[in-house]
Amino acid sequence: MLKIVMDGAGDIPEDWIADYDVQIIPINIHFENKMFRQGVDLSNEDFYHIADSSGVIPKTSQPTPQQFVEFYNRIARVSDTIISLHVTSKLSGTYNSAVLAAQELKNKINVIPFDTGSGSAAMGFMCKEIRQLEKAGATLQAILARLEEIRRNVYIVLTLDTLEYAQRSGRVKALQAALAALVKIKPVIILKDGRLDMRERVRTRQRSIERILEIIYERVDDQLVNVAIVHSQSFEAAKMLMQKAREKFHIHELIITDLSIGIAANLGPGTIGIVAYAV
Repeated sequence: MLKIVMDGAGDIPEDWIADYDVQIIPINIHFENKMFRQGVDLSNEDFYHIADSSGVIPKTSQPTPQQFVEFYNRIARVSDTIISLHVTSKLSGTYNSAVLAAQELKNKINVIPFDTGSGSAAMGFMCKEIRQLEKAGATLQAILARLEEIRRNVYIVLTLDTLEYAQRSGRVKALQAALAALVKIKPVIILKDGRLDMRERVRTRQRSIERILEIIYERVDDQLVNVAIVHSQSFEAAKMLMQKAREKFHIHELIITDLSIGIAANLGPGTIGIVAYAV
């Protein structure tokens, strides 16, 4: 039996989890002397409540190899195959933890860790395509080839509303973040070669959202695309961006999702963006 696992840095619509039988291994969240698991004993709302009320941004960490072993053992039986999708290994050690767990279980469960080179809703779309391909009778080799194709062609562009979280996390170069904060600039960030890169600094929130649309369009043009609008506590802005995307792109499927804590903890509330790739 084929099992699909996604780590907590991925974003996926709630109904897809059940429809495509996706298992999510949560990331760890550390605050003071306590450890929580994303989506298990700490919700997104709880996370921001802690950050706002305490003035401290909780730290996140990848699941350990042992946590992966326990998780895989719980969801799979001997001789099952697991495709385990993970956030870009250039920003997180999650993929490496999965690789170590797969090696430990190699004589029991066939675990195939896959470095998505991305994160967020790109991982959610991959989960859906895996299950659809399996149901259509595709071989494991064909499924992995399709994942590699998505990885090569997916584009992720985001804009931050505040640089406080990015400065503290180190995901955006400290100097750039400090300069942008000084002049009240809204940064536009792209995921390039598995890393976050500050592409532009614009002066208003509206212009930063316009640039997201323009940058994605420069890359996909009139191709038929799957698109996700992702956001962190910015649902109204996300709905507006969703409408603009519907007007601008040749869309096969369009979804909207919350950014996972694993991403939002590093980029902050108010982050909004687009994930897109050709069908």
